[in-house]
Amino acid sequence: MEPIIRVEHLTHTYGEGTPFCRSAVRDMSLDILPGEFLGIIGHTGSGKSTLIQHLNGLLQPTSGKILFHGKDIWADPKKIRDVRFRIGLVFQYPEYQLFEETVGKDIAFGPKNMGLTGAALQERIEEAAGFVGLAPELLEKSPFELSGGQKRRVAIAGVIAMMPEVLILDEPSAGLDPAGRDSLMGKIRSYHQATGSTVVVVSHSMDEIAENADRIAVLADAGVVMTGTPHEVFSRGEELEAVGLTVPQVTKVAMELHRRGLPIDPAVYTVAELKAALTALKGGRSGC
Repeated sequence: MEPIIRVEHLTHTYGEGTPFCRSAVRDMSLDILPGEFLGIIGHTGSGKSTLIQHLNGLLQPTSGKILFHGKDIWADPKKIRDVRFRIGLVFQYPEYQLFEETVGKDIAFGPKNMGLTGAALQERIEEAAGFVGLAPELLEKSPFELSGGQKRRVAIAGVIAMMPEVLILDEPSAGLDPAGRDSLMGKIRSYHQATGSTVVVVSHSMDEIAENADRIAVLADAGVVMTGTPHEVFSRGEELEAVGLTVPQVTKVAMELHRRGLPIDPAVYTVAELKAALTALKGGRSGC
């Protein structure tokens, strides 16, 4: 399968020619596949934020290329705005970027810049609000009257309303309580399933990535050090620890049970998997 986005030997150096010169991303290569839900994990300073800002042209490479449908996004700098409509990026804490007087107008900002008007624009607004779980009556409210979780949904809806082929989210559940996190990630997962678009999520939460991603890319030392399915990645717990990461809590439980002699796969990474494994050990009985 041909990638929808290909990162080719990407290097980005901040402060080039100064004593503060630092390469946040160095000779990095990565394929992002059409329709996949890709999780990107890595400790602070591993290059995650720098990478995703290159994916839709917010940053220009020091060297290397970002290919979208096989074409260098910087081949014609005049067309980079069109790339940003097709590859939508939601920053961490996007609610701080809300500025319109109503929720509906905030969601409409991107589609209006794409040239949508009238009924087509209104349809986009309502569809995007529906995807993130915002009730229709909220569209006429000021975004500043909403809760933190609702504001975040408004900001995400504003990007979804542009109907990007690729939706990239940087720490979308940061600062939310567990219920808010689960609800928001459920909406993002439903959006992915309903649209078939490519979704890329950057997260510090191993549990969040384990529960949602089809494939994971692990970043460390300004490069990609590992890719694979959640099972493949979390089965390499010692290597993850070596780059400053850990495994999901449920995997830690499975690893400890395995260490104590139970025949359980130590790479189990969801509660459902662990429950199924324990039930199988009990001969299929799920009760006490």
